[in-house]
Amino acid sequence: MKFLPQQLSSWLPQLDPQVWILGFGRFLSEIGTGFTLFYAPIFFVNQVGFSATAVGFALGSASISGIFGRILGGSLSDSPKWGRRRTLLLSAAVAAIASLVLATTVTFPILILGNLLVGLGQGLYWPATEAVVADLTTPANRREAYALTRLADNLGLGTGIVFGGALVGATGAYRALFLIDSTSFRVFFVVIYLAIKDYQPQASVSELSAKSSWAIALSDRRLLVYVLVNIIFTTYTSQLHSTLPLYLRNFVASGATQGFTESILSVLFAWHMAIAILFQLPIARILKHFTHPHALIVSALIWAVGFICVWFTGITPVNHLFWAVVSLGIFGLAIVSYTPSAAALVTELAPESQRGVYFSMSSLCWAAGYFIGPPLGGWALDQSPVFAYNYWLGLAASVLLTIAILYYLNQIVYQGFQKK
Repeated sequence: MKFLPQQLSSWLPQLDPQVWILGFGRFLSEIGTGFTLFYAPIFFVNQVGFSATAVGFALGSASISGIFGRILGGSLSDSPKWGRRRTLLLSAAVAAIASLVLATTVTFPILILGNLLVGLGQGLYWPATEAVVADLTTPANRREAYALTRLADNLGLGTGIVFGGALVGATGAYRALFLIDSTSFRVFFVVIYLAIKDYQPQASVSELSAKSSWAIALSDRRLLVYVLVNIIFTTYTSQLHSTLPLYLRNFVASGATQGFTESILSVLFAWHMAIAILFQLPIARILKHFTHPHALIVSALIWAVGFICVWFTGITPVNHLFWAVVSLGIFGLAIVSYTPSAAALVTELAPESQRGVYFSMSSLCWAAGYFIGPPLGGWALDQSPVFAYNYWLGLAASVLLTIAILYYLNQIVYQGFQKK
C-alpha cells in the first residue's frame, strides 16, 4: 500500500490489491445489508403483523434456496467455463432483486419469495468470494486477508445499522431500507465487474467433473467434522441477526417501557459492530499462534459468555442497558475470533482445484444454521417469558458440545498433516 504513510502501511497486512478492492465492494454491499438485517424481524412482526414464529420460518426459508445456491455457487466457481467473477456478478443481481421483492411485501407468500431469493443470492456469493480471497493469498497472510474482508463487512454493517436506525427513528419508513439495500447490491455488481479479474484454475481442475469434486469433498472426514461444528457456530450467529433484536425489543425492560426502542437498538448493534471493527485485525494476529480448531475453541468460550450475559440482561431488575452493551460487545469479539479462522481452516483442507466446492460445503453450514436458528429462536420467544429468558442459558450450555467436537477436529486435522 504505497499511498499510505510508511508506519500505517507496515501495520496493515501486505495483500494483493484485488483483496482490498473486493473488501471495498463488500463494504458497500454490507451497508445495504445493515439497513435491513437487524430491523427486518421487527418490521415484519410489529408493523406488517406476522407472528414471531412466522417471521422466523420465513427467514429460515432462505436456507432452502441457499442450499441450492451454495451447491451451484461452488460448482460454478470451480468451473473454468464460468469462474468466481461471474458467480459473484450473478449473486449481486439476484440479491438486488430480492431486496426489491421484500420492499413490496404485504403477504406471507411474498415474504417467503423474497427470502428464497435472498438465500439464493447469498448461496451463490459466499463460495465465490471466499475462493477469490484464497486464490489471491498465501498461507502466511491468509488469515489476515480473511480478517480484512470481514472488517470491511463489519464496517459496512455498522454504517448501515446506524443510518438505518436513524432513518427508521426519524421517518418510520422501514420499506425504504430494502430499497437502499437493493441499490447497494447494484453498486457491488459494478465494482466486481470493473475491478476483479477472473481466476483461471490449473489445467488439472478441468479434469475433475463437478460430480467427482463433490464426491471427494463429501468423503473428506476432516471437512465433515468441520461442517458439523460450523453449523453450530452459524446457528449461534443467526441468533444475533434474528432472535436477539426481537428479544431486546419485546422482552427486556427499559425504564418505564418494555423493550428497547429501534433507536437504542441501532446504537447497541452499532456498538457491536464497532467492537468487531476495532478488534478484527488484532484478534486475527493474536490467534495466529493457535491452530485453527484451537482458535475456534477460544471463540466458542466467548460465545458462551455472551449468551450468559444476554440471559442476565433479561432477568436483572436494573441496568438492562448496561448488560445489553456488555452482551453485544462480547458477541463482537466472538464473531471476529470465529470467521477468519473458520475460512482459513477450509482453505487449509481444500485442494486448490476444489476450493469452490469446499467453500460451498462451508457456506452450506450457514444455510443450515440460518434454517435452524431463526425458527428455533422465534419459537422460543413465542413461549412464556421465563422460557425465552432461559433459552440463552441453553445456548451457552451447548458450547460444551462445540468444544468437544473442535478438540476432536484438531486431532484429526493435524495428525493428517503429520502423516503427509
